[in-house]
Amino acid sequence: MALTLVVASFIIFAAMYAAPGDPVTFLIGNPENLTPERIAAVRAEYHLDQPLFVQYWLWLSGVFGGDLGTSFQYHQPVAGIMASRLPATLGLVAYAAVLFTVVGIGLGVWAAVRRGRAADSAIVGATTLAASFPSFVIGIVLVSVFSVQLGWFPVAGAGDGFVDGIRHLTLPAIALSIGSLAIVSRVTRQSMVEQFDSEHVEAARATGMAGGMVVVRHVLRNAWGPIVTMVALVIASMLAGTVVVESVFGISGIGSLLVDAINSHDFPVVQAVLLYMVVAYMVVTTIVDLLLPLLDPRIGTRVKTS
Repeated sequence: MALTLVVASFIIFAAMYAAPGDPVTFLIGNPENLTPERIAAVRAEYHLDQPLFVQYWLWLSGVFGGDLGTSFQYHQPVAGIMASRLPATLGLVAYAAVLFTVVGIGLGVWAAVRRGRAADSAIVGATTLAASFPSFVIGIVLVSVFSVQLGWFPVAGAGDGFVDGIRHLTLPAIALSIGSLAIVSRVTRQSMVEQFDSEHVEAARATGMAGGMVVVRHVLRNAWGPIVTMVALVIASMLAGTVVVESVFGISGIGSLLVDAINSHDFPVVQAVLLYMVVAYMVVTTIVDLLLPLLDPRIGTRVKTS
């Protein structure tokens, strides 16, 4: 993880360094102030006159010390700006995660139990169709129907407080979770179908155990590994993929902050947001690696044996 983080941080910093445009022009602003003396002073102030590796080391040292730099646009610490935007993004991702996990696994279980029947075909077809629509298209349709025409939900914003926040984030969470719901349901169905043909399931049926108990105790229990892994990967990707949904619904989160920073060439903010996305993905996937042996003891046994 440490090596991956260092490599990713260098790629992020070098990409900003190689981006078109001179950040000095954005820092000074008024073209009339672009004098050689002023340019030299700004470069020295932000260490832009130093070699790339020196600049990277200064930035990385600040990151480990909790200093993500100062925003070119807002002239405020980047850490403070991100801290004010992060709750909206985390709330949206958490809401969407609950939706696609509960509904996706539920549909997957139902399809697996009804495999080969009309219900199975209907669920597979519906989830495949849902996954084909981009989230921004779903978001626009939801806003048009449920916000503009029916007036059931607010058009934009993240709301204040828990209840108001739930009301504001319902449509964005649905738009964000539709495609993920389809993926989780298909993985759940496939994983369970593979378990239905296992010997331990046949043995459980032979003992006269009820069908529902067989599904819960023997089929679903042994199918948790791929399901949990996929859910975690989707959540990790969501933490870095709320840009479009936040833009559609006017949510002031990390995704919209990244868009604004890119448009205004606010390099310190772009670097910090991209680094957050890398760290978030690494943390989530690591947590899953630690949880899988608890959900499936066979994994821990294989690891010890190897």
